[in-house]
Amino acid sequence: MIEARGLSKSFGKVQAVREVSFTARDGRITGLLGPNGAGKSTTLRMLCTVLQPDAGQALIDGHVVADEPIAARRLIGVLSHSSGLYPHLTGRENIAYFGELHGLARREALRRADELVEMLDLAECAQRKAKGFSQGQRLKTALARALVHAPRNLVLDEPTNGLDVMSVRSLRVLLDRLRDAGQCILFSSHVMQEVAMLCDDVVVIAHGTVVASGSPDELRARSGEDGLEDAFVKLIGSGEGLG
Repeated sequence: MIEARGLSKSFGKVQAVREVSFTARDGRITGLLGPNGAGKSTTLRMLCTVLQPDAGQALIDGHVVADEPIAARRLIGVLSHSSGLYPHLTGRENIAYFGELHGLARREALRRADELVEMLDLAECAQRKAKGFSQGQRLKTALARALVHAPRNLVLDEPTNGLDVMSVRSLRVLLDRLRDAGQCILFSSHVMQEVAMLCDDVVVIAHGTVVASGSPDELRARSGEDGLEDAFVKLIGSGEGLG
């Protein structure tokens, strides 16, 4: 389970996140939905130990991130906005290397890498250097890297950005599978269709604060709109703190 409790973060005079609170539960996909610049990525970075909050707490399975960053990192897999693969390592080597960084013995890291190569259909690029990968191959390799230590929590920052239709469909199937296996999945997006198709719960952020939360059906009902896109526009415009 991933929790944000009153998270706030400023950069100079700009307050990027203001008292953001929500819970992403196990066995569910939670979408962090908002326009560009709403504070989604900053919130995720605080949850993933990359940024220290100015106020509030981020928790991963009950561990306070600021107090136990190493323990928190062991419990989450992170797919950032940039895949950050090592270009001169093969796909398999990229995955196994991160397994070792998470404390797996080399043999176990390679075994997990081979499992994930099969799971994510990466055989065609497992033995190739990442330098020549397509966007979809980079995304899937980075996702495998995030899963190599078998975390119960997965954090994805706009995972479908730049992907073609088939890659997006493959990612949706995988996330459904992981959710059904009981994992907690939290991802940010500004794509309505993606959120409507994938999410059990949605947290809407605008101007650095949570303006609504609930299931897609609940958000539509609260806004009085039939479509999620129309509901989203109304909710971020009103900013009434529905939740």
